[in-house]
Amino acid sequence: MDFLLQANGLTRKYKDKVALNDFSIDIPQGSIYGLLGPNGAGKTTFIRIVNQITAPDSGTIFLNGEPLTKKSIAQVGYMPEERGLYKNMKVGEQALYFAKLKGLSTAEAKRRTEYWFEKLGMMSWWNKKLSELSKGMGQKVQFVITVIHEPSLLIFDEPFSGFDPVNAQIIANEILELRDKGTTIIFSTHRMESVEEMCDHVALINQSNKVLDGTIEEVRNQFKTGKFQVELENVSADGLQNLSNEFDLSNVEVKHQRTSLNLLYNKTIHTNEILNKLMSIGQVHQFKEIIPSMNDVFLEAVKRSSNSNL
Repeated sequence: MDFLLQANGLTRKYKDKVALNDFSIDIPQGSIYGLLGPNGAGKTTFIRIVNQITAPDSGTIFLNGEPLTKKSIAQVGYMPEERGLYKNMKVGEQALYFAKLKGLSTAEAKRRTEYWFEKLGMMSWWNKKLSELSKGMGQKVQFVITVIHEPSLLIFDEPFSGFDPVNAQIIANEILELRDKGTTIIFSTHRMESVEEMCDHVALINQSNKVLDGTIEEVRNQFKTGKFQVELENVSADGLQNLSNEFDLSNVEVKHQRTSLNLLYNKTIHTNEILNKLMSIGQVHQFKEIIPSMNDVFLEAVKRSSNSNL
């Protein structure tokens, strides 16, 4: 696997506070990598190091196999949660200004700005000042300015903040399209539903330490509890009682001839044995393992790591 960004042992302290502790991460080329964690966990410190706003006290960081230098800035696009545009400058002129600031010629800056403005339905805003636009419209301008120089690495910090659902989906689709074209994306958000929908890999930071990382599937599977969702038909009271003698049952609900329940099993038992038991007491309509959502994973991982540091 090729990695666009690799960080090894990054540590950053501010006086007596450790903001990032021995942090290592490998971000695959052409992926969307979710950077998760509570407020103050260390995410922003890592992003600031990648953007060379601050430097680590120790550790190394590589972009495209080369140590990060000032020249690397041209390969990075950063859309911060707190946007930084000029309120009294016309948005068309502003987009051109930032595009040229990132090294594009006047002609290329104009071509790319017009392309994005047309694609996102923004051409009528060209001569409007940012102060005349809604927050969501301003977010679209910020998005264009972030991606216009076609960097190999894009960093989005809460990119859907301020967007209505329709425009949030439009921007999400654009991010996915950029990924499909080969751009590598770091995606920092507290919206776990967006993480599940968009991210290929995730890392969770808590109290300055990385507490987990992996693909979405790997991470969710790490937190499985052995719980199954079961639906049976024509189960007798005795059959249900026998089942409860062998397994922990919850959310038992009987409607007409259908019985639905959650079943927690001992992981030393093969699932085929459970299924055979269920088939012996009724007709099985559903036997599905409950995989925790990323929101459940986030809460549980933060809880475990916080308790381990007490």
